[in-house]
Amino acid sequence: MEDDARVAKKVLVVEDNELNSKLFCDLLRAHEFVAEPVRDGREAVARARSFAPDLIIMDIQMPHVTGHELIVELKGDADLRRIPVMAVTAYAGREDEERIRAAGADAYVSKPISLLRFMEAVNRLI
Repeated sequence: MEDDARVAKKVLVVEDNELNSKLFCDLLRAHEFVAEPVRDGREAVARARSFAPDLIIMDIQMPHVTGHELIVELKGDADLRRIPVMAVTAYAGREDEERIRAAGADAYVSKPISLLRFMEAVNRLI
């Protein structure tokens, strides 16, 4: 009998753009991940608590709460800080990447995304 211990990994996708959210979730699901979308960053922390993801993928430029603020909040939370965070953003400058990583992001992928690089980053983090 095959090892039934292999459980699909869960990914929380925090992205306010509906098309990007759908793209990321569809891509993850095609690679046998369980993907949960969140369109409003204000809901991300509560959803992370209830969903218990193995990875959080988030946009940096969102309304209401920035990705920077959200990363700092997640990494400052004793229950959530262990979850790796991958920032996906249109900010492509070197200083932007350094600022995003300084906030606590474990990986950085710039938009427009390369599907191959996106999945490579996901697999490295999980």
